[in-house]
Amino acid sequence: MATNLKNKRILITAGPTWVAIDKVRVISNTATGETGILLAEKFTQLGAKVTLLLGPVNACCLAPKIRLINFRFFDEFKKIFKKELASRCYDAVIHSAAVSDYQPQGRRQKKIKSGIENLCLRLKPTEKLIRLIKKIDPGIFAVGFKFQPQAGKLELIRQARQLLKANKADLIVANTCNRQGYQAYLVERQSVSGLLKNKTSVAQGIKDRICKI
Repeated sequence: MATNLKNKRILITAGPTWVAIDKVRVISNTATGETGILLAEKFTQLGAKVTLLLGPVNACCLAPKIRLINFRFFDEFKKIFKKELASRCYDAVIHSAAVSDYQPQGRRQKKIKSGIENLCLRLKPTEKLIRLIKKIDPGIFAVGFKFQPQAGKLELIRQARQLLKANKADLIVANTCNRQGYQAYLVERQSVSGLLKNKTSVAQGIKDRICKI
């Protein structure tokens, strides 16, 4: 069995995703992109040809061999993601970006005046981009992430299995952060592996699985 990723073509998404409220304000999240950047660096070292779609975070000193495409807003990310998947040039996609779950029903064309009391924003769900993966490229090996803060093992794995089935993914990284620190499990259709206690171990587990495809 291969122990490296030589010539494997891997698409990785990472970081937060903005949605606009008005001309100058956004809704975002606290994702750092750390996991996706770590995966991109390590997989490149192992010989993979990596494309990294990275949200609005600082990422200096990336390996020069990594093909980096930056994005900020949800619609921008969706367009780039669909284009890369439609190329059907990848063996695997690792979708670790923290995609915004909600967006305003209507973007304000001007800056909202400050000082308004009881300002109300009406939100609607954004499209689940993980659903696009197998629709666009059924043959790609799809890795998704399920982060549920403070979740116990059984609930975390249950939610990961739901995500796996609903989106026809091949592997879900079910991860949480609680009093015991970072914890993760690799959930597939017929198996669950873990407990993994750091992101380096998660990267190793994903690498081992991709080596088999």
